[in-house]
Amino acid sequence: MTRVAAIDCGTNSIRLLVADADPRTGELVELDRRMTIVRLGQGVDRTGRLAPEALERTFAACREYAAIIKEHGAERLRFVATSASRDAENRDEFVRGVLDILGVEPEVISGDQEAEFSFTGATKELTGQNQGGAERPSNEGGGGRRAGDLAKPFLVVDIGGGSTEFVVGDDHVRAARSVDVGCVRMTERHLVRDGVVTDPPTEEQIAAMRADIEAALDLAEETVPLREAHTLVGLAGSVTTVAAIALGLDAYDSTKIHHSRIAYERVKGITDALLRATHEQRAAHPVMHPGRVDVIGAGALVLLAIMERIDAHEVVVSEHDILDGIAWSIA
Repeated sequence: MTRVAAIDCGTNSIRLLVADADPRTGELVELDRRMTIVRLGQGVDRTGRLAPEALERTFAACREYAAIIKEHGAERLRFVATSASRDAENRDEFVRGVLDILGVEPEVISGDQEAEFSFTGATKELTGQNQGGAERPSNEGGGGRRAGDLAKPFLVVDIGGGSTEFVVGDDHVRAARSVDVGCVRMTERHLVRDGVVTDPPTEEQIAAMRADIEAALDLAEETVPLREAHTLVGLAGSVTTVAAIALGLDAYDSTKIHHSRIAYERVKGITDALLRATHEQRAAHPVMHPGRVDVIGAGALVLLAIMERIDAHEVVVSEHDILDGIAWSIA
């Protein structure tokens, strides 16, 4: 076993996984997994720069994570930065801050690399490669079938704050594409007026956002055969939050969300309700993270548009994603 630490810093959140990994058996034993909303991508789509307050929130989380990594005695650490830091003019300031705190430089990876990590993390269990090939029962939405009966190829979609990654593959990646559509970017581009999120958005705003998402799906389909997939696997906070609402959870429970199967009708109903709701109504969901209240409507709409594009009857929700893929890459 090798004790590894993986950090994924995206547009909306920064996340940490500390785990013991055994490449010989395909076993990844989770020791600590946590997420902090830092909104690193705040205003990047408009200004092209990382805001000082967003950098400070991110560095504060890095200091917390550094203490956790030291406590667990991780032997290897990899820090991956995604969409927001790819786009920012002042990304050198971000790189220096992370290096000072954690002792490693953040790797500003390409969208294709991001997609590869996401696919590995999301499907290693589904392809029977994890924990000696053991299958895990699913939770809901598909008749109680086991994870191992899912048909290949998979389409893995990682809906982030600034971008969404699309990956089609069987046991390995066949095609991947990252496009600049995510819950934070769509919210800031279409739902913010005079610095304030329209609450709830108008029909015209929703239509403009939907058109932007559809254009991004057209772009993704130029290189990724989305409609050839037989199983849709959804990752990241927008998807897991929609799943938690669909499951009627009183509190966020990753063990119940992981490998749950949420039907299209439930996703559509929840998306419509979120887009009609006020800030207070969205925040009232017991599973809603405070940092996701204003962007969840856009994130849910991205998921719904993907399901409609490929005529998916359900989405398989995975709590294992790019973090797990990063961990495997250094194991």
